Formats: sequence, C-alpha cells, structure tokens
Amino acid sequence: MSAAFGVRLAEAVAARGPLCVGIDPHPGLLDDWGLPRDVEGLERFALTCVEALAGQVAIVKPQSAFFEAHGSRGVAVLERVISGFAGSGTLVLLDVKRGDIGSTMTAYAQAYLADGSPLAADAVTLSPYLGFDSLEPALAEAERTGRGAFVLALTSNPEGASVQRARAGERSVAQSVVDAAAARNAGAAPQGSVGVVVGATVDRTDLDLAGLNGPILAPGLGAQGAGPRDLARLFGDALPFVLPTSSRDVLRHGPDGAAVRSAALRVRDSLAAAAR
Repeated sequence: MSAAFGVRLAEAVAARGPLCVGIDPHPGLLDDWGLPRDVEGLERFALTCVEALAGQVAIVKPQSAFFEAHGSRGVAVLERVISGFAGSGTLVLLDVKRGDIGSTMTAYAQAYLADGSPLAADAVTLSPYLGFDSLEPALAEAERTGRGAFVLALTSNPEGASVQRARAGERSVAQSVVDAAAARNAGAAPQGSVGVVVGATVDRTDLDLAGLNGPILAPGLGAQGAGPRDLARLFGDALPFVLPTSSRDVLRHGPDGAAVRSAALRVRDSLAAAAR
C-alpha cells in the first residue's frame, strides 16, 4: 500500500463522502433480486454491487459469512469482489469479525491483511473479546502493510450490552476497547488506522471518543432505524470520523445496478445535507 489506511480513508471520504455500503448477499435479498440461492446467484448479486458502487462511495463492507456459506466457490466470489474494487478509489472493509489467540490469530492476519493474499482487503473487522492484546498479530500486520482494522466496541445487538457495558474498573469494557485503539492511533495524522465499531442504533454510547483519532464504523443507517440526524446526536464532536453503514436501504433497489448506484448516492447526499 502506498499510504497508511487512515490516510487513504480520509482521502476517500473527502472525495466521496463518509457512507459505507454493506454488501450482504443474504438469502432474502437474493430472493428479492429474483436470483437463485446458489453460487451463481451470489456471483450475479456481488458483481452487480461491484459495478454499481466502485468509484462511487468511499468504502464498502462485504459480509464474509454470506460468501463462506457457499463454500470454496463462494469464497472465490469474495476474492473477485475484493479485486473488483482495486484501483477504483473505493476501499474494501471485509467484515469477518475475527478474534483468536496466538498462531491462529496470526493465520487470520495472513489471510486478510498480508500482501499477496487473495482475501487481503484494505481493512477488516476484529473482535477483541479474548482481550484486546490478543489482536496484536492482526494489528501489527495491518500496520506493516498499510491496512486497517475496526475493533468491535459497542454493538447494537441487545446481547452485547452485558459484556460491552460491563465495568472494568472505572471504565466500561467498550471504553477500554476505545482507549486501546486510541493508543494505537496516537500521533497519526490525519487519523490512525485502528477504528472501532459503534452501532448507530444504540440509545446512547456513554463513550469518550474524543481521543480515538481514528474512524468509527456505525452500522444501522436506514433499514435498521438510524437516520442521518441521529448520528450527530449519538456521536457529537466525533461525527467527522464516523462512517455510517447502510446495506438493505441501498441493496433493496437491485437487481438493477443503476438503481443500486442511485440509491447509494441518495444516501450519501442525505448524509452531506444533514452535516451542514
């Protein structure tokens, strides 16, 4: 990579706005698009998304699980999605939520963050709930290769609260994740390459994000209930670092690729209007 992920992301957002579009080929959407629930349907769905979104938005987020569900042929489609965005100006955040220890975490880092890997994306999502330091192999590989990572901090699913809002001394567990990410980003300009994930549909964050100096992935825009003005209420002064994520609100306009593109641009423009 020619520059650190944080730098490349800032440039992409400046050029195309902060919207992140999720590429989630779940069976219901394949049905809605009139596609079969097999690898041929998956491929048509995924490559339509590439054609519609490449160069139009700052970043996309393919959900790896929906590709993995089709076995090796599905993973091959995911490889084509990642390579399809290369050089377009649209970054790829691969949503894998990996979290493990030792040699296994190192293997995940090699799969998704190492130069030359067919699954290497611009950034990945990681789960820190075996301890933030267990992510070191992935964070080190991302730093070495100019890639990024988004670490789960405060997710919007109800089950997450019992762990993420639990107290670890004077801080919540989620705040400890934010603080650990902030330590990795210290001194980086215009921002670091270690982001956090904070759901856009949580009632409140209770997080101090002022020192993060990194991007905040905020899933839940659109069909899940969050609107552009909710983001300002939830994130306050940290809003310039937020990447609102929308999937179904954009993808439901398929299978017409032009309609998918138009929907993404409408959401992108609504975010810009709300920020004024």
